[in-house]
Amino acid sequence: SLVARGVKRRSNNQGLLLQPGRKLNISWSMRTEMGTMICVETNGPAYNLRGTRLISCFYMNELLVRMLHKDETHPELFDTYERSMVQLQKEESEDRVLRYFEKNLLKSLGYGLVLDHEMDTGDEITSDKEYFYQIDYGPVRQQPRNVRNLPVSGKTLVALHTELVWDEHISREAKELLRMILALHTGDKPIASRDLYKAYIKNTSLSNL
Repeated sequence: SLVARGVKRRSNNQGLLLQPGRKLNISWSMRTEMGTMICVETNGPAYNLRGTRLISCFYMNELLVRMLHKDETHPELFDTYERSMVQLQKEESEDRVLRYFEKNLLKSLGYGLVLDHEMDTGDEITSDKEYFYQIDYGPVRQQPRNVRNLPVSGKTLVALHTELVWDEHISREAKELLRMILALHTGDKPIASRDLYKAYIKNTSLSNL
């Protein structure tokens, strides 16, 4: 967390760089928990995201703030974030981009999903079979009792693992699965960007009537 002093002054051009979707090089001083920004410069072109794609960017940012520990570095996660921004800029499927980001975020933090084998037997996950994903364990063929689980197709598990195939069925199941897992780590506080997304879609739909 940094204070950017004086950036709202007309004579200070640094404030123009402090926008969502812009990769920056920043220097700062840190005497207390709140540091002071000293200098900022751009490190490449800005991602021109609008509408729901900008809200998707807000969503990724919100997950990072909620789930990462302060002052803990995650270089591989930075690369994942930047790749997701590039994909959103290229107008790839938002659902697909966000689901892969969520999957890799969990993996980076040590909460990676088991997507390649069935837990009870060790058998490889196959697209033509149905499974039940048990929280804190992984996919199994037989529905477990008295523990939280979610039915999920092998097709969806394979898609999340390989990042090669995507369709509406996979999108729906992957969202349910990852939302269930993420809820364990984000707590009970609602995700604000989800509400923003719903409000934007509603208002946009009304304006098109």
